[in-house]
Amino acid sequence: FNLVCEDSWKLDLFQSSVNAGFFIGSMNIGYIADRFGRKFCLLSTVLANSISGILLVFMPTYLWIVILRFFQGLVSKGCWTAGYILVTEVVGPKYRRMVGILYQASFSVGLLVFDAIAYAIPHWRWLQLIVTLPSCFFLLYCWCLPESPRWLISQGKNDKAMKIVRHMAKTNRKKMPSHSEDIKFEEEDAGKQSPSLLDLVRTPQMRKNTFILMYNWFTSSILYQGLIMHMGVAADNVYLDFLYSALVEFPAAFIIIVTIDRVGRRYPWAAANLVAGAACLATALIPNDMHWLKVIAACIGRMGITMAFEMVCFVNTELYPTYIRNLGVMICSSLCDIGGIIVPFIVYRLVEVWHDLPLIVFTVLGLIAGGLVLLLPETKGRVLPETVEDVENFHRKSSPKTKTIYLHVQASE
Repeated sequence: FNLVCEDSWKLDLFQSSVNAGFFIGSMNIGYIADRFGRKFCLLSTVLANSISGILLVFMPTYLWIVILRFFQGLVSKGCWTAGYILVTEVVGPKYRRMVGILYQASFSVGLLVFDAIAYAIPHWRWLQLIVTLPSCFFLLYCWCLPESPRWLISQGKNDKAMKIVRHMAKTNRKKMPSHSEDIKFEEEDAGKQSPSLLDLVRTPQMRKNTFILMYNWFTSSILYQGLIMHMGVAADNVYLDFLYSALVEFPAAFIIIVTIDRVGRRYPWAAANLVAGAACLATALIPNDMHWLKVIAACIGRMGITMAFEMVCFVNTELYPTYIRNLGVMICSSLCDIGGIIVPFIVYRLVEVWHDLPLIVFTVLGLIAGGLVLLLPETKGRVLPETVEDVENFHRKSSPKTKTIYLHVQASE
């Protein structure tokens, strides 16, 4: 479309339209997932993303391409988040860590595959078609993907939840407890719980969790994207830049796997933010003639903020009750989209004042984020909260008290 000279600003608008879609989608699709189910949200957003991605290939004008990119942003983030919530809700605390990390590691693998495809197919229309077609196969999940039993219980659909649990046990060759037929459910407040934005800030612990998570999503986005924009690893080769930025995510995932169940969530997460902030400061202070050292420091910063990015998504799901979990993640992560919108202005405007001034801003943001993380409760080995009261009791060392939404077993005679 010859977006150069006086039309070069349209390139920025093109990317901003995606982030704007992410942000608006965060406000709506999270509610849909909590109100109508994780499976419905996942499949509907996959369908919408596939259709818009294919239509985008055939759009003749810049305006229609921007509109469709906005629509893709509107649904694609909801698709990713609904899937993440679903897989973490169907496993217990023992496997939640591994499942969550593997889910996010697939994103890093996708970056490597995308880089190779983009190198082999430089034409954007063919590239768009190739990366969209696999999404169509995800619609087959309709026949094999179960709804979250936790969500079903929170909505009072106990029989459906137990049917899914029994099927999971049979598929995994596990035996249900002998008293499973006598399981009784009592519904809290005589009815199902409906998600509300006010629930995110109504009580002290929920309010603290929400604000700290929002800030960490915002900071992670700015440092993650800002380091790529500011330094780059090979400035003259966009494919190598992308490759290196993807490769650095694998050591981050490995460190999380090694530490998260031994040390807990808070300390590795706080350390990741502090390392990222310190690495940004080191990158700014290293002389320009020691370029190799600046590159190493920048890579350490990228690894640190990648860890923080994965941790904020992982812990976010553990700090909200089931009936509002997806909405909470989407609302908090909307700050990530705001960060994505403003980070180009932070980088490209501040470098005109001083080349390394953006790194100083990144340092301050990262260090503050690391300190705030320490104010959150530790979720290692804890069951996912079902109610707001469970979240309010998270600061206690003992497990949350059994509430009416949990199973009540009637012993058989």
